[in-house]
Formats: sequence, structure tokens, C-alpha cells
Amino acid sequence: MVSDRHSQVFDRGAGSVGVVTRIPTDDARRLLGECYLFHELDADERNVLFGRVRVRNYAAGETIFLMGSPGDSMMAVLSGSVRISVPSPDGKEIVLAILQPKEVFGEIALLDGKERTADARAMTACSLAILERREVLSFLERYPHVWPKLVDVLCSRLRNTDQHIAELALLELPARLAKALLRLANVEEQGSRKATLQVQLSQRELGNICGATRESINKCLRAWQRRGIVQIEESLVTVANLTALEELAELAER
Repeated sequence: MVSDRHSQVFDRGAGSVGVVTRIPTDDARRLLGECYLFHELDADERNVLFGRVRVRNYAAGETIFLMGSPGDSMMAVLSGSVRISVPSPDGKEIVLAILQPKEVFGEIALLDGKERTADARAMTACSLAILERREVLSFLERYPHVWPKLVDVLCSRLRNTDQHIAELALLELPARLAKALLRLANVEEQGSRKATLQVQLSQRELGNICGATRESINKCLRAWQRRGIVQIEESLVTVANLTALEELAELAER
């Protein structure tokens, strides 16, 4: 977790509870500066933007914001992981993204000032840098050369969402699951620098990502385990045969 050597307050904002740092620590400033959106800012620009950033710590499973809530800020993940999902009236949900350190979210509602378009929850204990809408818009007005970076982030998010929707609509479950495991395992491997590709998610969470039931995910994974493609434990999937998993994902594209 990000260390905190500054004064703190206990904040009970809408849909969230956590310890808030009014002035970011040096660690938080460094991590925030490594985000794609901000890493090309010079020292003066970082001081202007980061000086008003709050850092909030969330426990695993804690709500960050809900779909339909006011979009008055943008967040950057400093540590841990965040799940972005869309709920349905019957209690089900589709997971749109799992965000890791150096990624930002909440930018859509921040720019148009409208409601949040999805739910955000802490998958693990995490630290977030929170940038208020008025501060970000003021900064962009003062430093317009940052706009293209923000557009890149928005376009990337849109492309990923389009790809996810297309997979849910067009691909059979084995292909959807193979693609999801490859994406998730590669992200976790990059973050931890492990040689073994692993995904630390429950089968229910994998089902939410793939648009399937936990039972269907379990059936598919057990079949792959018998073939030596994966190894499954409680809330952990280890890729044992990367080539075979890649072939399963590529079958849908032929």
C-alpha cells in the first residue's frame, strides 16, 4: 500500500468510506506520475495537478462508486486492483474491466459532468488518487497539450469495451474464457514479473467477465485441466500450457 506520512481525515463520501490524504505522499506522486495519462508532464505541470490530489485507501470489496452516481472526479489506481462492472436488475453483472496500477478510470463522467456509467469496486485492498472534476478541467484549460493523451485513454477504453461486447455476442464460451484468461494472466504477470501465468479470481468472477454461470466456467476449466492446459485451485487458475490456451482463443478468429 502507499505509505502516508501526512495528515489524514476519515471521509464518508457517497458510496465510499476510507482514509483520505489531503496532500499526496512522495510515493503517491511518483506512482501517479507513472500513469500513461501523466507520465509526460514536466515537474511544474505535475506540481500544479498533483498538489490538489487526494489519496484514498479502500478495503477489498468496498464500493468506490455506483452506476448513476454523480461523476465529479477521476481516479488513478496506485496499488491493488479495481473492478468495473455493469449490474442488471436481477442482480447479475458483466465485468467490463479489471484495472491495475497506473490505470485511470471515471474519466467519462468527469468530462461530460453526467452520471457514472458503471460500478467500480475494489477487488483487492487498493489505494486510489482522486482528481476532482473542476481541478482536472482547469488544468486541461491551462495545459491543452494534455488533451490528446486523455483522448487516447478514452479511445482505448472504447475499443476494449467494443471488443468485449463482440466477444460476448459472437464467441462460444471456451473462446471467451481463453481470451479472458490470456488478458488477465498477462496483466498480472507484467505487474508481478512472475514467469508463471496465473489469474487470481473466483470462478464466479470469471463468469461475470465472460457472461456465463459459475457452473459453466467450472465445467470448461475442469475439461482443460484434464487436458493439461490449466491447473485450478480455489480462486486461482494457473496456465500450464500457454500454447494450447492461445490456440483455443485463436480458433474463434479463423
